[in-house]
Amino acid sequence: MSPDPKKLTTLLLDVDRLAVAGALAVAGQTTDELAERTGLDRRVLLAAVGDLRAAGIVADEGGTYVLDRAALREAARRAADLDIPMDPVIGFGMTADEQLVLERYFSGRVLDDIPAQRAKRLVVLQRLALEFDIGRRYVEPDVNEILGAFNPDWSSLRRYLVDEGFLDRDHADGQNVYWRSGGRVTDLPPA
Repeated sequence: MSPDPKKLTTLLLDVDRLAVAGALAVAGQTTDELAERTGLDRRVLLAAVGDLRAAGIVADEGGTYVLDRAALREAARRAADLDIPMDPVIGFGMTADEQLVLERYFSGRVLDDIPAQRAKRLVVLQRLALEFDIGRRYVEPDVNEILGAFNPDWSSLRRYLVDEGFLDRDHADGQNVYWRSGGRVTDLPPA
């Protein structure tokens, strides 16, 4: 049975369990290896492993704990089926029509899909452009981090923002530098 996505999210909000799950995402490990990698006290470590096993995302294979990737993928698939409304912050500064478009593509603050239709994609890009301060220059890793908070395909988002004139790019000092060059100006509410 697949873990409940809401319970799993709550479970992984604990830093000890998250550390164990993160270590196991790299490779299967024994208790001693997990203790060394995470720096957790053995008792705390075993409690975290027990919680993750009870949730169905960690299995014991002969003394080596492994992350059950299939169970984790199933939980992610089930979580994607949850109807999470768009965070109101995403719609801030956007027109009512634009907010309707954004509601189709955002769950909370996450961009579920990049619209294929250009008109809808422009609305999404307009909103993402608001994340960049006017007059500030960003190195490429910073742009990737900002966009990656919304969608794991930050490279496509970055390219679209440049292609559509929301960001401009230059190569300086051995790295790409970006700055806001288009879109509306709206102060976002505090996070």
